[in-house]
Amino acid sequence: QVHLVESGGGLVQTGGSLRLSCAASGRAFSTYAVAWFRQAPGKEREFVVGISWSGNSAYYADSVKGRFTISRDNAKNTAYLQMNSRKPEDTAVYYCAACVRVAIPILGNEYDYWGQGTQVTVSS
Repeated sequence: QVHLVESGGGLVQTGGSLRLSCAASGRAFSTYAVAWFRQAPGKEREFVVGISWSGNSAYYADSVKGRFTISRDNAKNTAYLQMNSRKPEDTAVYYCAACVRVAIPILGNEYDYWGQGTQVTVSS
């Protein structure tokens, strides 16, 4: 069992930066692939970015490539999402998810554990 807790959400202006954290407790975090998903009001949840258990590979949605960066510190059982050049369309609840996979799934139903989400709002 893995328990995930997101933090770092808030209000940021267009073009600003924000860093989200996903702190894990429970079984060995370093064995899990981790991803960030987001869900905007009235829209379906979408994959944002994922990182492998080792941190050596990552996969980004086209909408955030070049603006967002995912990383992880397995010694601290924490994953991070650095978000730069924010746009109003980035406004959403951001969720951290984890699964035991070699590859990085982009479908939410392949993830075993989810955090409660953190709200990110980008003002224009």
